[in-house]
Amino acid sequence: MTSIQTPNETAGTSAGTSAGTGENTTSIEVAAAKARPRSRRRTVKRVLGGTVLTLAVVAAGGYFWLDATSDVRRTGAATCGEVIPADADRGDGKAVCASLDALSDAWERGDAEAYGRQFTENATYTTYIGSHYEGRADITASHRALFKGFLKDSKLAARYLDMRFLTKDVAVLTSRGADYTGDKPGADDLSKVTTFTLVRDTDDAWRIAAFHNTERSNVMERFSFLFGADTKPAAEK
Repeated sequence: MTSIQTPNETAGTSAGTSAGTGENTTSIEVAAAKARPRSRRRTVKRVLGGTVLTLAVVAAGGYFWLDATSDVRRTGAATCGEVIPADADRGDGKAVCASLDALSDAWERGDAEAYGRQFTENATYTTYIGSHYEGRADITASHRALFKGFLKDSKLAARYLDMRFLTKDVAVLTSRGADYTGDKPGADDLSKVTTFTLVRDTDDAWRIAAFHNTERSNVMERFSFLFGADTKPAAEK
């Protein structure tokens, strides 16, 4: 038997259907509204990630370029005798060189006592990391520990920049150098610049009264010369 809906029943059915459709539409709109912020956040993260990666690549490339183009023109003489001034007493110049040779030999043998004997009793010793030692005993004790630890079995490599006699009893010598194990570093690989102040001691031997070591930062030096050309030493122009 066929059922016949009254107008009220038909209206009620239509209203129910419309209400259901409206609820579904509202749910979709709410879901879409929630999804949009998440999508924007993902986009922002991708953009930021790409930017950071690009900057990192550029920075790394710049660093390696500065490092690769940071050359030293004046690498120094291979032997100490080559930098003895022409107007200096040749014997004193050789004695100064002999003291540095004895220093290097003691280092290679890991002999802290022999190393310390190349310094005056009241000598000062400043390392490239800023450690400052006062007196022969302090210098000897520190190297006794170093030769048993960090510097065990290491050697010294050096090239010589200049020697000057301030008086007949005081000389200043500057060198490029590095400590190493294994293969000896080349002239371009010597990372430290060292200044020795030597004096004629009471027994007429030349000893080191002051030692100052500096680590060359080739990238920073290249950067400085690139953006401040007038800061470059005359020998490097």
